[in-house]
Amino acid sequence: MSLELDVEAFEALVADELDRLPDEMVDGLDNVVFVVEDRPEDGSLDLLGLYDGVALTERGDYGFGEMPDRIVLYREPLLAISADEDELRDEVHITLVHEIAHFYGIDDDRLHELGWA
Repeated sequence: MSLELDVEAFEALVADELDRLPDEMVDGLDNVVFVVEDRPEDGSLDLLGLYDGVALTERGDYGFGEMPDRIVLYREPLLAISADEDELRDEVHITLVHEIAHFYGIDDDRLHELGWA
């Protein structure tokens, strides 16, 4: 039995976890929106989150009028792997850190070295 949480409650939990992230991680987030979707376009439950944008390290002449980058959290897959709200908070936290790291151009290996994953 996976955890049940409606969209509003889930979004509130995500906002709460965002507030708990270290300032040095969030202060540099420029032109990024956080979005909650039920599940990825292919309907799978394999993906927990997605960074959709151009990493800071690859921006170059990134200027005005650019669409904001998106960090997407997928509600149903995250709920499916969480037995309770504490576990869900952990998974949301890990997913946020993971996707924010991609914004900064940090790959998975470097994430582990930094102790962020």
